[in-house]
Amino acid sequence: MLNSGQIIQDRYQLQSQCGRTATGRQTWLAIDRQTQEKVIIKLLAFSPQMAWEELKLFEREAQVLQALNHPRIPHYRDYFSLDQSVGGGLPWFGLVQDYIPGSSLQDLLDQGHRFTESQVKKIAKDILKILIYLHELSPPVLHRDIKPSNLILDDSEQIYLVDFGAVQAQASVTGVTFTVVGTSGYAPLEQFWGRAVAASDLYALGATLIHLLTNTFPADLPQKEARIHFQDRISLNPNFVHWIEQITEISLEKRLQTSREALELLKAGKIRPQKNQNMTPQRALIKKLNQPFYSTINVDYTPEHLKIYLPPKGFGKLFNLEIGCSHLLILYFGFGFFLSICIPMFLSNPLLFWFLCSLLFVSGFLWIFFLTDEKTWVEFDHTQFRILRKSRGIQYRLLSASLSDIIGVFMEKKRSKYEIVIRTTSQTYRIGEMFVAEECAWLTQKIQDWLYPH
Repeated sequence: MLNSGQIIQDRYQLQSQCGRTATGRQTWLAIDRQTQEKVIIKLLAFSPQMAWEELKLFEREAQVLQALNHPRIPHYRDYFSLDQSVGGGLPWFGLVQDYIPGSSLQDLLDQGHRFTESQVKKIAKDILKILIYLHELSPPVLHRDIKPSNLILDDSEQIYLVDFGAVQAQASVTGVTFTVVGTSGYAPLEQFWGRAVAASDLYALGATLIHLLTNTFPADLPQKEARIHFQDRISLNPNFVHWIEQITEISLEKRLQTSREALELLKAGKIRPQKNQNMTPQRALIKKLNQPFYSTINVDYTPEHLKIYLPPKGFGKLFNLEIGCSHLLILYFGFGFFLSICIPMFLSNPLLFWFLCSLLFVSGFLWIFFLTDEKTWVEFDHTQFRILRKSRGIQYRLLSASLSDIIGVFMEKKRSKYEIVIRTTSQTYRIGEMFVAEECAWLTQKIQDWLYPH
């Protein structure tokens, strides 16, 4: 267990943990005892539950940071590993980088700070200059997780881009990759399909600017004509509104393609002329995905409706149940309570004891019997969508919402598997929790193609 004041690597003295991090990850503010300077240490625990993709991303972040040299990106300092005796029974990997004094844009939003149009324009220009540096490297470097919490504003109003945990050197991409990273609400659709490009960072920048201007999380804003609709929330220069719209186009073909072009247009206060909508692009930037050969999902796709049938997963459904600490505590105390009642009962009335045990066994068997046969139907028409679940011929759950309420359809990772998330203006709907990446990406794209046929 790592604690404040602890010295690791005979060099770094931990001061305090920074922010909220995922399980198995810690970020510490520390003092480098050799230089007496503050540093940031990111730590990743190597545990049996950790997916290999997490370690690969962590190592990639260290490798990429080591090669970067930009005044608005934290400099790489060190990379190390801690053995089990130091890490509280688990080995840890550590990445050390410069400490950037200041507040994240997310912290400022949480504190009620309202950004003016001129402030947001300056932030946009500064971030675009960083992206020009990253995207024009050879090979290009994609950040893939631009959002308010990863942008630090210091006392002199300088902006810094931090947290390269989702970074990718584009030369390593061949075809479609399925290490899905990014944050829902900021990452564009092609990124959730594993096909991030330089314009994907521009979309995330645009979504971030919308959040700063409206003080509203982008996924909570409505969509109109496949765009985040924010214009009615704030009074802005029309050219600036159109510029933001051009970097947040859901279609890659319509979106501004390079950071340099985006910066030049923003400085000039101009917008790019609209392309001829009747022209067929020479090359689709998003590869059309095919249904994997092993997939048993049935799709009925017509202009009038989209019907999806997800067959039962059998005992795989049972083994995939997510059991957290709260569930284990309930089971522990429930079992203890059961024993405290049943042991005296067994001694005084064995017949009643065996009856209760049989009842418990039968109820558990019936739960497994129905769970392993759960089938799901998802249906879209031009007015609404419905999610219907049945098991052993019994319908037990029906969810529905208006099609006009849909904000977006995303692909999210849940442990080692994936699920499809349909976010509406009032609720979040989840479809499946046992998809592999390729199957989930294909079905997500299928739904998006039907919702946005153009």
